[in-house]
Amino acid sequence: MKVDYIALSVPVFFILIGIELAYAFYKKLQYYRFNDSISNLSQGISSQITGLFMKTALFFGYSYIFEHWRLFDLPRTMWVLIILFIGVDFFYYWFHRMSHQVNALWAAHIVHHQSEEYNLTVALRQSWFQSWFSWVFYLPLAFIGFDPLLFVTLSAFNLLYQFWIHTRVIKSMGILEYILNTPSHHRVHHGSNPKYIDKNHAGTLIIWDKLFGTFQKEEEEVYYGITTPLASWNPVWANFHYWAELWHTAKQTNRLIDRINVFVKPPGWYPESIGGFKDAPEIDTENYKKFDDQYHHNIILYVLFQFLIALACGSALLFLNAKMSTLHLTYAAIFTILTLLSCGALLEKKNWLRLFEFTRLIISIIVIYLLKEIINSNLLVISAIGLLLISIILFYFLQKSILYAQKTSRI
Repeated sequence: MKVDYIALSVPVFFILIGIELAYAFYKKLQYYRFNDSISNLSQGISSQITGLFMKTALFFGYSYIFEHWRLFDLPRTMWVLIILFIGVDFFYYWFHRMSHQVNALWAAHIVHHQSEEYNLTVALRQSWFQSWFSWVFYLPLAFIGFDPLLFVTLSAFNLLYQFWIHTRVIKSMGILEYILNTPSHHRVHHGSNPKYIDKNHAGTLIIWDKLFGTFQKEEEEVYYGITTPLASWNPVWANFHYWAELWHTAKQTNRLIDRINVFVKPPGWYPESIGGFKDAPEIDTENYKKFDDQYHHNIILYVLFQFLIALACGSALLFLNAKMSTLHLTYAAIFTILTLLSCGALLEKKNWLRLFEFTRLIISIIVIYLLKEIINSNLLVISAIGLLLISIILFYFLQKSILYAQKTSRI
């Protein structure tokens, strides 16, 4: 039986985020912003949901090679587990490194680097599409003969390890800095400072970066994010904006080879006809400013209410998807993502928000009512419709705050 260790760890993630948030508040450290944290968590929820539609297919690819083309029948011993752990970490390094050196791969991975903060919520900020290609890097393990379930388990623990290193609370791990990927090493990886870009790709062991020349020690202050800030809280745009940039660049050249190179060359590469390679700019420390805004407390409360609804729906999908029909799974996934999109639109004060939100809520009520016979739970139907009606009422009384917010200028 395949166990989803990532889904089972979600409650622990939120407990640790709460502890870090409380510590930052107590120490008066500006590690968290409401809009940024909601955006990060929204990406985490939506990436897990979109992943539900791909996980079986990706697992099948590894399993098929293992069943038909493996070279060895390996026993389940401690030594085999240790070798597999090292193998998973080794191929993670190369997947991660290539995700920073090939534009088409960076277009998916970039989502994880968009936040201008660095805290535990950033660990959950993941792409919708990264898992579509990452599994290919691990196929040598299937050919060798490492059991698929053991591979999935150790891959999950490799990712779980990386959660805690997304923190500024821990400054140094002493002697462990020489062996393990630590918060200090990973802070460098998330930096947009030119000297920090494309460094420290490790998963668990930092030794790969030291062996292959991509290690950089944390020295001057790290400025987090990407060189051209996303400047949006929209979870859909976050996953497509770099694809749009690549497509726009490809259309500006007439040479087929240049159009191909736009997608296979490293970030910063442009055809000579439109300027050639562009190095990452130095950080303008005097004028540096994060994408931010101020909000009326009523807007914050409504966004939090909708986010909790999306979180509850997303959590139900993670744990109950095997028992759900494709129709229910698809509708619940769309509803959750549109709810998170609404949260982002509120935080950006979008003019189209009011029509979108009323339409989203009303259509959701209609769909749930039409599906009530096959949902087979009157309590669930009544609860869902009740929450949506409450949302409509709250959003109606929120109109003055929204109109005022849209008239105010961004900080």
